[in-house]
Amino acid sequence: MARDVQITFDCADPAALSAFWAEALDYRLQDSPPGFASWDQALDAMGVPPERRNDRSAVVDPEGAGPRLFFQRVPEGKAAKNRVHLDVRAAPGLAGDARMAALEAAAERLVALGATRLERHEPAPPLGGGHLVLADPEGNEFCLD
Repeated sequence: MARDVQITFDCADPAALSAFWAEALDYRLQDSPPGFASWDQALDAMGVPPERRNDRSAVVDPEGAGPRLFFQRVPEGKAAKNRVHLDVRAAPGLAGDARMAALEAAAERLVALGATRLERHEPAPPLGGGHLVLADPEGNEFCLD
């Protein structure tokens, strides 16, 4: 039996980081619970004070195929390289110059959203198609491949 998977990010600003990843992956912010017109309405009903409303956030795949991404506020900052990272498939089925051009276009869009470009790895046939390494606005590394 396949299991549902959620990917959790520890971060300083859940709302901002979830907005970045929603744009990066064509996801959307998770809807408020049934019976509530907004998250503010739901959080009011739950008694969550305004200063705690950015403690968590989540984004979901609108098609329901990809994993939910959950963002939780933690007091400490990122200290070292990620042990796990996301690979964002930005050039499926492409090779060579066309692949790298598609990756560069995707990187340009994500940098405009707050990502930082870190490295470019050129194609190295037969197994290496080339990829780009970026960091999200809080420094979490990810690959465009």
